[in-house]
Amino acid sequence: MPRVRSYVPGLDEVLYGGIPDRSVVLVSGGPGTGKSILGKQFLYNGLTRGEGAVFVTLEEHPVAVRRSFRHFNWDVSKFEREGRFAIIDAFTTGIGSASQREKYVVKDIDNVHELIDLLRQAIKDTGARRITIDSVSTLYLTKPSIARSTVMLLKRVIAGLGTTAFFISQVSVGERGFGGPGVEHAVDGIIRLDLDEVDGKLYRSLIVWKMRDTKISMVRHPMDITDEGIVVYWDKYLKLTATSAEVQPLGKEDVEEMRRAVEEAEKASREVKPTRGTEEEEED
Repeated sequence: MPRVRSYVPGLDEVLYGGIPDRSVVLVSGGPGTGKSILGKQFLYNGLTRGEGAVFVTLEEHPVAVRRSFRHFNWDVSKFEREGRFAIIDAFTTGIGSASQREKYVVKDIDNVHELIDLLRQAIKDTGARRITIDSVSTLYLTKPSIARSTVMLLKRVIAGLGTTAFFISQVSVGERGFGGPGVEHAVDGIIRLDLDEVDGKLYRSLIVWKMRDTKISMVRHPMDITDEGIVVYWDKYLKLTATSAEVQPLGKEDVEEMRRAVEEAEKASREVKPTRGTEEEEED
């Protein structure tokens, strides 16, 4: 199974080597949990290793998106100049002087086919291997009946062109869902980020709810947001109850198996690079 390494500290261990190639992963969680950071970190880690990437912004101005990358010293401007990174502006609809400088602008956000056409073009222009859409739930927030079909349309393009994607999905504070009726069945994987208050203290955690074609860790892992992005403490788990929170070490056998899986995935990625898809594959 070809895998895409996230290179997010601790995440590839939790996924026993990385994300299966051409997967669409729903990154779900409430406000302040680090969803957008994880999506940007996933892209930047690929850019620094020679891959192309595309970021679709539905809730932030492109100027704010670039600023948020720079907050973690992730300079994407040089990759834009090189033609390996693109931002698709699905926020401004072309309104404002700054938006006039954007190359990819969705004029009608209710027209998912316009977004798909721009996404297809940006993938080809950049040679993208990684995509983040932030947030995909904006596309169907007021029309939940089209949630699954919208995600499936995007998934066909993304998988058909040989890319791997993070779809950021919003949920309300305290909600344990994933952000859309039927969406959780359409995607290949779900990574859930949480921020829980226990006895007056907040605890960050990550759990992989599902991931097709790979073994996953079956426990909730503590995580943190640092100056360099998200760090997942993969060799520990967070035990939460209504009145207590405890961080416990994972068993030695689990730790060793995760470590070996990442080493094998890294070795495989050096030997065989997954090939990008083609338009012909997509149309099939």
